[in-house]
Amino acid sequence: MPGGRLTQAERQKIAAGLADGLAYAEIARRLNRPTSTITREVTRNGGATGYRSDLAHRATQQRIHRRRQTAPQEASPLPQSYGRNAQAVHDYQETLTAVLIASGLPKMMARVLGCLYTTDTGSLTAAELAQRLTVSPASISKAISFLEGLDLVRRERDERRRERYVVDDDLWYQSMIRSARANDQFIATARQGAAVLGRGTPAATRLENAARFLDFVSENLIRAAEQGREVLYTRTGTAPGHASHPSPEDGQTTAPAPTA
Repeated sequence: MPGGRLTQAERQKIAAGLADGLAYAEIARRLNRPTSTITREVTRNGGATGYRSDLAHRATQQRIHRRRQTAPQEASPLPQSYGRNAQAVHDYQETLTAVLIASGLPKMMARVLGCLYTTDTGSLTAAELAQRLTVSPASISKAISFLEGLDLVRRERDERRRERYVVDDDLWYQSMIRSARANDQFIATARQGAAVLGRGTPAATRLENAARFLDFVSENLIRAAEQGREVLYTRTGTAPGHASHPSPEDGQTTAPAPTA
């Protein structure tokens, strides 16, 4: 099916189809477009009885013009500390964001996570994130709620009682454990199904094999996460009383890293 916006000629055919009493599905078939496209087009432009192709086309052009005028500007490279190249850091953040999107994160959530991971403190306020990404605070709030649900960020209060959003090494451990535990319900249900279907039958064997596989993977994933966490903290030499130090980049104090 063709993509892109409807053309003026297509809108004229929609108007003709409506005048002939054709259903949305039939109009869509004749234009080789999804029925949903025709439904949205007609609904937002007067409905089946009030649709006019010229007015619909003009309204669409006006909406496009308004969006271009109000579209947020792309975030500019921020000044960097430690002699870093600001443009190189900005480009890397975009690359990291693209990788996070490819892994399954929605775009805004990936942008927030990429921004947090490229700060020295590993923590920013909602206002700081909104300013860096040139988006609304509401977009940040929605992204943070989503990332919190995946254990990829956490909240904390700084000395000024401001809420900060934090990424640290322990969050990856928590996320891996959560991912492994997410298999538990399927494993239990698969084994229940194997009993219902009769042990040794093809369907039961298929479910039992799936349960055994996921059980094995989950157990090893948890073990690997725990070992990796222990090695990480041993190598970094983090101690509970490790003093915080100011970050040249953010002007904030870096909180002590969590201990195992």
